Amino acid sequence: METTIAVIGGLNMDLSVRVARLPAPGETVTGAEAVRGSGGKGGNQAVAVARLGGRARMIGMLGDDPFGAELRRNLEAEGVDVGRVGTAATATTGMALIVVQGDGENTITLSPGANAVLTAADVGGTADSGGSAGSADSADSAGFSDSADPADVLLMNLEVPFEAVLAAARGTRALRVLNAAPIPDQDISELLRVVDVLVVNETEAAALLGREVRDPRELLPLGPRTAVLTLGAGGATAATAEGTWSTDAFAVEVVDAVGAGDAFCAALAVGLGSGAGIETALRRACAAGALATTRAGAQPALPTRTEVDQLLSR
Repeated sequence: METTIAVIGGLNMDLSVRVARLPAPGETVTGAEAVRGSGGKGGNQAVAVARLGGRARMIGMLGDDPFGAELRRNLEAEGVDVGRVGTAATATTGMALIVVQGDGENTITLSPGANAVLTAADVGGTADSGGSAGSADSADSAGFSDSADPADVLLMNLEVPFEAVLAAARGTRALRVLNAAPIPDQDISELLRVVDVLVVNETEAAALLGREVRDPRELLPLGPRTAVLTLGAGGATAATAEGTWSTDAFAVEVVDAVGAGDAFCAALAVGLGSGAGIETALRRACAAGALATTRAGAQPALPTRTEVDQLLSR
């Protein structure tokens, strides 16, 4: 039986340009031709789940504009269930402006657009009580918490309002996986206390604790049962109260790193939702993240389950 992963997060149209080097503040650098593509952490993670063999269900918000219609079609073409993706009449579709230099290093500027108007009501509950209500701004706010087809895993990121994510987390009995990115200005401790698995990179971990973090065990007092720390070229490490596990990075030729973290999170969610142990799921996640760096773009670079299997078998 397929593992069902519900994903709540951002949906953006990506506009990316490759440059020889990233510009310094105030500097103009000439790049290659601009490329348009589907993105957003939520969209990326949902597409990655589908390609990795999971049954992906997207929860998010698009604008009532051509970019929104295109993103919806692209998700459907990937096999993602978009029945819980609303359409906002008051905001444009989110957009990401991406600049990538030759070694894959990148900068990303986000315009949240419709992502910012997703509410607790749109996911079938409230941040306070989990009660259900419909949003006038949402075309398909059928509710998440009372779904007749429950998910095995809820995969969350923070490109949409905190209250909506918290409502989704409180409204499900699924395994709750939080990719705490981007770290918002507000306190997210209430969400961390209901999360089963927390996934952060070193920068995000430092923002949560206010200091450098190298050991995921330092994150456990925040509330999650499992903490996963991604280390880029250093691989990834995970911790629970019972112990720690580490996986080295895979040696690949990097084109750009956009979407690598989303591939990692999707593979981890599919693995854990399928009943794999943390060590196995962590290794598959590292393989998926590595493969996503070998091609340009976000969603075009996301790997399939077969590609992950082939990399692991080398």
